[in-house]
Amino acid sequence: MTASSLDDAHAATRSVTRLSVGVAVVLIALKAFALGASGSVSILASLADSSLDLIASLATFFAVRWAAAPPDEEHRFGHGKGEAMAALVQAGLVFASSVFIGWEAIQRLFDPRPVTSGTWSVGVVLISMALTVWLIWRQSRAIKASGSVAVAADRAHYASDLAASAVVLIGVISGTFLKAPGLDAAAGLVVAVWLFWGATAVLKDAADQLLDRATSDADRVAITSAILSDPRIAGVHRLRTRQSGPVTTIQMHVDMAPTLTLAEAHDILEQAEARLLALWPHADILIHPDPRGPVEPDATQATGQKGPWS
Repeated sequence: MTASSLDDAHAATRSVTRLSVGVAVVLIALKAFALGASGSVSILASLADSSLDLIASLATFFAVRWAAAPPDEEHRFGHGKGEAMAALVQAGLVFASSVFIGWEAIQRLFDPRPVTSGTWSVGVVLISMALTVWLIWRQSRAIKASGSVAVAADRAHYASDLAASAVVLIGVISGTFLKAPGLDAAAGLVVAVWLFWGATAVLKDAADQLLDRATSDADRVAITSAILSDPRIAGVHRLRTRQSGPVTTIQMHVDMAPTLTLAEAHDILEQAEARLLALWPHADILIHPDPRGPVEPDATQATGQKGPWS
């Protein structure tokens, strides 16, 4: 992984997190105006969610900057897991938001209240949806450049907001033009369920990084195939992978001919690392050469479980 490529990745995440905070502030202002004009419970639900969006976006804003800090004496593997911690904060806030919205919606189902100034509310929701689509597009570009789990969590949050806004739009239209405020409350309840479901996905992705979950089977097969494409490498074992922010850590032992000189073995492994970096530009790679022959069983082999990367 080159320093310049990682710097570009961090620059992409810093830029998009500033944008995320700005969009959240604008959405809060718009929805607060719409709530004051309409009294819509679905607008209230959307405003509460946007308020938590701001807190989550601020957490992501600071987390990606902390995660971009270089390794130091106390954090030799860097600070990449700060992004996963921010994603956990986001998940917790979304869970809280969904509970609040659901409770308010249930109360309004039993005690419907009329929706007023629906035209203003519809306009605000449409503007909010347009801003959210633009932000998601910018976040997708940043994720492609960096692989940031924190930005991915933020994007998942705003993507759920986009769908929730569509439901809110239905609720406001129903409450205003169809004179059915109960549908407005029902729309708020749908938003709550949608947010709860989205938060579980964010929580899982963050937990996977914090618990050093291995990359997918497909990725490990691709790693093994890239290494073994050189016939001078006879085998791969003790393969370990994990994700920390934008950095994929790849460690392994490889079997090589015992007659190779140290310089020859080094050149072969440099070429192997280059093949992996072509697939994972932000990877941190460590390859240990073993002379071809019997290999001590690792923990996975000791249990009798083998994967395609063993």
